[in-house]
Amino acid sequence: MRILISNDDGYLAPGIQALAEALAQVAEIVVVAPDSNRSGASNSLSLDRPLSVQQAANGFYFVNGTPTDCVHIALTGMLDYRPDLVVSGINNGQNMGDDTLYSGTVAAATEGYLFGIPAIAFSQVAHGWEHIDAAARLARDIVLRRFDALPSPYLLNVNIPNLPYAALGTVRATRLGRRHQAEPVIRGRDPRGREIFWIGPPGATRDAGEGTDFHATAQGEVSITPLQVDLTHRDQLALLSGALA
Repeated sequence: MRILISNDDGYLAPGIQALAEALAQVAEIVVVAPDSNRSGASNSLSLDRPLSVQQAANGFYFVNGTPTDCVHIALTGMLDYRPDLVVSGINNGQNMGDDTLYSGTVAAATEGYLFGIPAIAFSQVAHGWEHIDAAARLARDIVLRRFDALPSPYLLNVNIPNLPYAALGTVRATRLGRRHQAEPVIRGRDPRGREIFWIGPPGATRDAGEGTDFHATAQGEVSITPLQVDLTHRDQLALLSGALA
């Protein structure tokens, strides 16, 4: 199995290093990741400037662009083969509910999916990398399941509690939960007195009931949510057609 690995925390992040070490034991891997932290980059592509690819001493490739740039470059010219799987992560913090729309981690996996390649995004629920080796081992377990019963390509979003491997609960199929709207921006002043704004914290959970990713991880379980890219609001098609008639 050949696996392309990326992330949004940058090629030096402990999460991608642990993930690469775990998957290298069971597959041929190549790592193409951003040169720095690109959290929140979502599915953005860099179209206003050229991008460069460099190789680090550990063999990882790094790109001065977004997670989507990394996977796009790898799949459209950098690699001379087609990977069997695209894996993104392990992210420093959860990507659940509405967070998936902003996540660079999920976006890197989504780019692979858009190219017809099965893809999995991995995140730890809490920040700080505690028990990252356990998360990487669990990620390897999930990759080895292969999910042959799912139509290919598939896109899976996995969130892993920060627990020792033996303490991790059931791997649970879930749906995305929902959050309340984000908290207000945080106003401040830069050293020259100019007004600046920091994006505020995400909103509190609004739908964290049984069956959601929020609920599963709160119980110490591993959440796996199958995602899709079709944004069409099908229930409104007939209403819109009537309004246009």
